[in-house]
Order: sequence, then structure tokens, then C-alpha cells
Amino acid sequence: MSIHFVACALICITATHAVAADPAAPALTTTVSPIAARFAGRVPNQWGERVTGVHTRLDTTEPVIALTFDACGSTKGKGVDARLIDFLERNRIPATLFINARWIDANPQLFKRLAASPLFEIANHGTRHMPASVTGRSVYGIAGTRSAQDLIDEIEVNARKIESLTGTRPRLYRSGTAYYDEVAVEIAQSLDHAVAGFSILGDAGATYSSTQVRDALLKTAPGDIVIMHMNHPESGTAGGVIAAVPELQKRGLRFVRMSDYPLK
Repeated sequence: MSIHFVACALICITATHAVAADPAAPALTTTVSPIAARFAGRVPNQWGERVTGVHTRLDTTEPVIALTFDACGSTKGKGVDARLIDFLERNRIPATLFINARWIDANPQLFKRLAASPLFEIANHGTRHMPASVTGRSVYGIAGTRSAQDLIDEIEVNARKIESLTGTRPRLYRSGTAYYDEVAVEIAQSLDHAVAGFSILGDAGATYSSTQVRDALLKTAPGDIVIMHMNHPESGTAGGVIAAVPELQKRGLRFVRMSDYPLK
């Protein structure tokens, strides 16, 4: 099992099985029910971060990498790494931001500012920060979605929330914990979301020191997708990014949003 979110899970175990009431999110309609019916009875055979259909790299040989930052929205995960965001904005560093519905509710004005910036693309990090499962499978002590319809709610409620606030429907989805079964990936695709994995573990659930984050980033190569977090200002993420970015730029690497290139 990857160490991806082991430590983060200890501060993020707040997911529940029911979709929490969210007055800012448009209600689901029966238009998604045929998707649930189509996947009813499907039994998954895979479970992990890199199951069939998960995109882990940019499909290009150009000297570009994608920095991605999750905002998980759990009880202890609604913070803002202002130092990190300020650095990205001041230095015009593009990034893809995977944002959970609860983080949006906790930081509405900042969300609107980030969504309006051409530097950033807003991606879907779910409504309750749950692993993407059709059987309720758990990881790191966090229960996954229990059925096709439960997963549809997890993805679609936040997708509609983001669209209602920004005018743009997100096209990328990363589950809470970044774990999936392959049936869940197919369901996300049916909801017009590409499932976004990663090739470089940037901050291990916001638990790395700044030195560890820097060292992880300095291992990147063209086409890599880096996963980090933007909701833990106490972490070493900002310091590591600030230390690594100039060195990566000296090596000729450029930073892009995930949607700027095809995925593989």
C-alpha cells in the first residue's frame, strides 16, 4: 500500500456515508439514475491508486510538469496555505486545484478568486472526500462510497456546486485518498470526468518537511504529475515548492495545468 495519504488520513477521517445537506449545491436529478442502473451488479477486481483508467502522466515529451494541489475539506483540512498560493500567484506558476465541497464552503471568497485566475484550473475532489468504490471499500480507515449511486452523488454534487459558482463544469476528478476500483473509474468517466492520478508523491498528505517536498519535486521529469496539498499551512509544502521551483526552471522545465495536455 502506498504511503500517499497514511498520515493525512489520521487528520481527515470525517467522511460519512450520507451526502450532507448543502444548500449551495444544486440538487441531483433523475438524469444520473440511468448511469447507476448501468453499473448495478458490477463487481470490481482492482483497488488502488493506479487502477485501469486512472491518468498518471501528461502525454507529451515536452519539458512540462503539472503541479496539482488538493484541498480536502475535512474538519482539520479546511485551512489555507496562503504562503503557497501567494508564491504561485506572484511567480505566475500554473497549477490544477482539486477542491472538495466542504473546503469551498469554508473559503468561499478565496475559492472565487482562485477560480477566476487564468493560472489555475478547478478540479473536482468530491463532496465528502471519500475513496471511490462501489462496494464501500475503505482505505486508511476512511470508508469508501457504497454503491454506484453513492459514488455518483460524491462526484456530481460537487461538480454541480463548482459549475454553479464558476460557470464551468470540472472535467477532472480525484477521489478522497486517490484510491479507486476500476468500476468507480468508469462511473466517473460516464459523468464526463477524467480520473486524475499522479506520478510524483509531492508531500505525502501534507506530512513531508520542506526538504522532503523539495527533494520529491527535484525528481520530476517531463510529463510528471505531482500531487500536493494547499490546505495545510503548517506543512512543509510551501517551503519545498518555493525551494524547488527555481531549480526546476533552471533545468528548462515549465509548469502547466493538467488540461493543457492530453493525459495518459
